[in-house]
Amino acid sequence: MGSVTASTPPKFPFARPSGTTPALEYAQLRATDPVSQVELFDGSLAWLIVKHKDICAVLTDERLSKQRNRPGFPELSAGGKEAAKNKPTFVDMDPPQHMQQRGMVESIFTKQHIDSMRPQIQETVNTLLDKMITEGGSEPFDFVEKFALPVPSYTIYSILGVPLADLPKLTNFAAIRSNGSGTATEASNANAALLSYMDSLVTARLSEPKEDLISLLVKEQLIPGHLTQADVVQIAFLLLVAGNATMVSMIALGVVTLLEHPDQLESLKQDPEKWTAPLVEELCRFHTASALATKRVAKVDVEYGGKLIKAGEGIIAATQSGNRDEEVFGETADQFDMKRVRGSEEALGYGWGPHRCVAEWLARAELEIVFATLWQKLPNLKLAILFDEVKYSPPQKDVGIGELSVVF
Repeated sequence: MGSVTASTPPKFPFARPSGTTPALEYAQLRATDPVSQVELFDGSLAWLIVKHKDICAVLTDERLSKQRNRPGFPELSAGGKEAAKNKPTFVDMDPPQHMQQRGMVESIFTKQHIDSMRPQIQETVNTLLDKMITEGGSEPFDFVEKFALPVPSYTIYSILGVPLADLPKLTNFAAIRSNGSGTATEASNANAALLSYMDSLVTARLSEPKEDLISLLVKEQLIPGHLTQADVVQIAFLLLVAGNATMVSMIALGVVTLLEHPDQLESLKQDPEKWTAPLVEELCRFHTASALATKRVAKVDVEYGGKLIKAGEGIIAATQSGNRDEEVFGETADQFDMKRVRGSEEALGYGWGPHRCVAEWLARAELEIVFATLWQKLPNLKLAILFDEVKYSPPQKDVGIGELSVVF
């Protein structure tokens, strides 16, 4: 672990020491220097905020901007810097544009609307598990390919209005784009193919609207002239990809974590109705699968933790660190415990403030249905490899699992 000293800002992102363990620097900084500077890939500096209370303050501070094209906005890679030049969607906008565009899709993702979709999500989960049972589980197979990837993919495709026949093709594009095994060119081609597909779907819905999100955007935003076709395509693409890799990882991480905690898995098997929601809440606290997205740039000089952050300086709110903050989650913050007694404190798995994940209720519903059903249908589901053979994402990236060999 690089030692963190005042004189030379450490390089960021920090690396996880092993498996899913968050970078050790976070705990050190929470204790000694909760607002400090780090050096990014291109040599630029940004401020790193590691305590829960400061992260919540940053993510609700309108003196800070989410616009990636502003000078000083902290990008974590050359790819991020390139992506920042693209036409933004609501996730990279400030008020008032942010809520104007977010409001166009928000109705689809309310808790009430998502609850009405639960039977459909349950059917997707049942169908995939029944197919696995038919194919047999005595030989090892990739759980991500057969289950963790299709569940969230099929769900968001049906919300957007993708025809059933196109699912395998699109799921393949999404896999190439997100799993890191393809080359940069293959990933970029898959990206272009998804955008082009979405564009043709928007065109189709112009002449033949249906009961889906793309039709809603076409009818309420494109036809009246509030958005261009390119805007609608970008929003559809955002919803397609933004949460997908995160959901795939959370399902796979949840399986590994429960198998590592057999007593908690046993409680879940005995009473899924009681333990599924607390399990999902704890999973999203313990594994912050999207922990590098909450970044800002100061529009004016601001002060945090006694440090002056000047206008034009970047800020990274480390939600993964906030989710392990001992002041908020107690001495056992670093332990996975779905039976943890929780008060009014909130975990930051879905972000915080006005930019909090728009699809949070969808993500929670999917995870709850997955974990309530999985071991009921496959009571002997287990890894076909040792725990230390699980392939996690690279240590400086968001924690994730791209493939997982299992038997049942």
